[in-house]
Amino acid sequence: MLVFSFTLPFTRIAVATLDPLFVSAGRALVAAVLAAVVLIVTRTPLPARRFWPRILIVAGGVVVGFPLLTSIALQTAPAAHGAVVIGLLPAATAAVAVLRGRERPSRVFWVASVAGAVAVLVFTVLSSGGFGGVHVSDLLLLGAVVAAAVGYAEGGLLAREIGSWQVICWALVAVAPLMIVLTGVSAVQHPPLDQGTGVEGWIAFGYVSLFSMFLGFFAWYRGLGIGPIATVSQMQLLQPVLTIVWAALLLGEPLTPLTLAGAAAVIACAALAVRSRVTRAPR
Repeated sequence: MLVFSFTLPFTRIAVATLDPLFVSAGRALVAAVLAAVVLIVTRTPLPARRFWPRILIVAGGVVVGFPLLTSIALQTAPAAHGAVVIGLLPAATAAVAVLRGRERPSRVFWVASVAGAVAVLVFTVLSSGGFGGVHVSDLLLLGAVVAAAVGYAEGGLLAREIGSWQVICWALVAVAPLMIVLTGVSAVQHPPLDQGTGVEGWIAFGYVSLFSMFLGFFAWYRGLGIGPIATVSQMQLLQPVLTIVWAALLLGEPLTPLTLAGAAAVIACAALAVRSRVTRAPR
């Protein structure tokens, strides 16, 4: 979560001077090259054919969907605002884990998760000035939540079968051809070297490529693989709080009372959910 908490601030810095498509596809392409090197050096065998549809689901969620949608949204939405909306991700991941992994969270877990989700929705509406003030960026962030939830839950299940770091490496390699095309299209339409991108922009792009899109998943999928996924996923509720702090320090975004209140509510719900019980349903 510490690695991922820097993702939104650095993405916002990157898209300030780089095309959002270049940021989302380019970072996946850089990570795919690193993944291919790791797989070759370790001589990791190809996963069995039955695993590839699930690997593509993971790739669609965390390699394509989440990066692209957040990159577009953060052109206009502050990183702190995006962080709190992304706070819906733990509840969404838990819901997918229940459907896919046959996990049975306790009633306390669901109360805490739903309360955290409600806190996020209330924050989004209030900070937007009411339902009429909800922007397209909010809808994009919600779409990113759905994409990541599916990718996280499926990746956590796959980690138990093919290994944690192997999941993200094969997911990156699987969609590398698509990322090459998308990066090329963006580079032709919006040449990155002609966009006046400074050192800060390239450092931010480097971070989301190396850490957010690659190394962070080594630990994350390992944790989800140990599980239960529904419980471990609630650790993500700490991510918005850290992201808000980094947004204030790196981007100078204000720490409003509403943002702080929303973050406090999310932390409380996370603490309760993580301490609740989750069991596995019999096959």
